[in-house]
Amino acid sequence: MKKIKKTSLAKQIKILMTVAIVPLIIMIIALFTILGNMIYGYSKTLQNVTTASEFNMNFKENLDLNMYYIVVDSKNIDHLPTNEVDEAEKVLKKLKTTTKQNDNIWRINSMLNLCSRLKECMIDIDNTVEYDLRMEMLENNIYIITDLIKSYMYDYIYEEAHELRKIQYEINQKINQGIKILLFAAIMIAFFVFVYSTRIIRSITMPIYKLCTKAERFGMGDFSFDNILSENTDLQTLDDAFNKMASKIDILLKRVKQDQITLRKTEFELLQSQINPHFLYNTFDSIIWLAETGQDNEVVEMTTNLSMFFRTSLSKGKDIITLETEKQHVKSYLKIQQIRYKDILNYEINIPDKLLQYNIPKLSLQPIVENAIYHGIKNKRGGGKIDIYAYEKNDFIQIEVSDNGVGMSQDKLKALKANINKRDSKNGVGLANVHKRLSLYFGNNAGLNFSSELGKGTKVIVLLPKKNENYSEKNQQYKDGCLQM
Repeated sequence: MKKIKKTSLAKQIKILMTVAIVPLIIMIIALFTILGNMIYGYSKTLQNVTTASEFNMNFKENLDLNMYYIVVDSKNIDHLPTNEVDEAEKVLKKLKTTTKQNDNIWRINSMLNLCSRLKECMIDIDNTVEYDLRMEMLENNIYIITDLIKSYMYDYIYEEAHELRKIQYEINQKINQGIKILLFAAIMIAFFVFVYSTRIIRSITMPIYKLCTKAERFGMGDFSFDNILSENTDLQTLDDAFNKMASKIDILLKRVKQDQITLRKTEFELLQSQINPHFLYNTFDSIIWLAETGQDNEVVEMTTNLSMFFRTSLSKGKDIITLETEKQHVKSYLKIQQIRYKDILNYEINIPDKLLQYNIPKLSLQPIVENAIYHGIKNKRGGGKIDIYAYEKNDFIQIEVSDNGVGMSQDKLKALKANINKRDSKNGVGLANVHKRLSLYFGNNAGLNFSSELGKGTKVIVLLPKKNENYSEKNQQYKDGCLQM
């Protein structure tokens, strides 16, 4: 099986942005750098042409005219115009620093040499006295030199203008090439972005679609599904977490279903115990004996308590009843047994009124009381007593059922505790049954605890959490839903 390279969604988006943006930025920077250099060169060349044009426009005419005034000794000028030549040299030196063509550099050097020669000739004319010789020097030296400078400058301007056209052509070419390259790069990047983004979208939507399908099957109770393979680590993590959750829910539902089956079984067994033939035979025999002896009030009382006992046992099909109803149930049972064992049985029930509203699984106290009578008090010489006492302890209610019967040894007590904590205990419908039901309804914190001493009696502590009045109805709906799965 080919191994899938996995990356996170954030990393895939970063890769997409990097591939889409970085090449464009690099090309744009490169293009602007090239064009910037060319435009800089173009501007320098244009500046050279402008400066040279201004120089060439006025230099020869002004200098020739001023030297003519010097020769004819005109009053229009009283000194040699060497400053004009100095300015011309400054302009030429400035042009030399920005000129790139070798031919034009040579022309500038030639014009600088001519300017130096021009100043020498101007000094020679100033030092000559004879008029005709001065005119000859003006025409043969000054005019010729300024004409050469003008000619060189015209050539310089021509070459620089030609360079401007060349640079402009190159700029246009570079712009066209840059546009083509950018267009091609944009198409390639757009194609790559389309392909890669399509792949990213598919890597996201397909696993999500499969995850939705899996969730629908999960909602229908189907937990048989495979792992979703995805290049996206985020979706892979989500699928793994979903699988773990589904697996745990599947295990929990199976456990709850099994617990409900066990609970129903124990409740059915416990209900069967309430119609124990021996209990009915003995009760009816007692009623007949009381009737034969004329104890009509006792007959009525015993029959009423027996009716109340079975009515509470059925509880209209409810599994959870109030502590008040459970108190009435165990009280009816004790009254029946007290009539039968009036010489040896006494009892006291002390449950505060404020606790009577709380809930308890039905038939929780009667099996404990029955166990106390048949295994504790009946085997004791003399009278026995059963005390039922309830009180609050933090978020729990504790109900203590104690007797002063024969008690049990520590070995038997240890065996009893071990037996009721077995999940698959087969201990019939007695204490293990009650403990199991309390644990199934209220969790492992609820249940029975025991203490006993041989010859002194036994105490059974019922621990159950406080539940509101709506708990019975909600719990019944929950169990019905689980059993229908």
